[in-house]
Amino acid sequence: MAEAMTLREHLDELRRRLIIAAVFVALATIAAFVFRDPILAFLLEPGFGQRDEKPIATEVLEIVGVTFKVTLMAGFAAALPVVLYQAVRFVSPGLTGREKAYVALLIPGVLLAFGAGAAFAYYVLLPPALGFLFEFGSANVDPEIRVASYVNVVTSLMFWMGVMFQLPIAMFLLARLGVVSPRWLGRFRRYAVVLAFIAAAVITPTFDPVNQTLVAVPIVVLYEVGVLLARLGSRMRRRTGR
Repeated sequence: MAEAMTLREHLDELRRRLIIAAVFVALATIAAFVFRDPILAFLLEPGFGQRDEKPIATEVLEIVGVTFKVTLMAGFAAALPVVLYQAVRFVSPGLTGREKAYVALLIPGVLLAFGAGAAFAYYVLLPPALGFLFEFGSANVDPEIRVASYVNVVTSLMFWMGVMFQLPIAMFLLARLGVVSPRWLGRFRRYAVVLAFIAAAVITPTFDPVNQTLVAVPIVVLYEVGVLLARLGSRMRRRTGR
């Protein structure tokens, strides 16, 4: 068994892990800045890929601010596996062997689920949502979309859908820890459907029912997958007794 670390040793270890994570984030951000034009073009594709126009910038520093925001987000996303790994290595001395195994399995699952949610937003949700927003009221108003506003909408929807795709993993963990039971989750299903449409109304940048349904239905499906995983987690808890 490893010897207990002193408070100073814990702080030194934390500082070392933070420095490593920060270095990787900085390097990934620099790399993202080098490829800033392809990254920005990628984000513009859902809204402007089929249009013979570009978003506008109405402030002197707007495009600079958008570029730095996009590169920082891309750099952090690229370095996220290293950041999570450093966090796990910091807390791993206090985990049991079984808990370390769970963490080792869950981290790739979390990353894949987040990536799947962001991809779902990018390829499925954003094209119809942005098409609706661009065309709404166009008979009376000539829309000129600011690049900062556009990027905020795109990145926000991709982020929140990535978060929502963590729902099955969270439900599995809660059932595995005994916080909730699959039976309770099953009884909560009708409320989960209502909450899914409320969440869709908050996440979706549009207010038309079609786009909100495109967000709500996957959340309901994710909840059902979470119920199945919760049953698995509950069985594992009964087998191990903890």
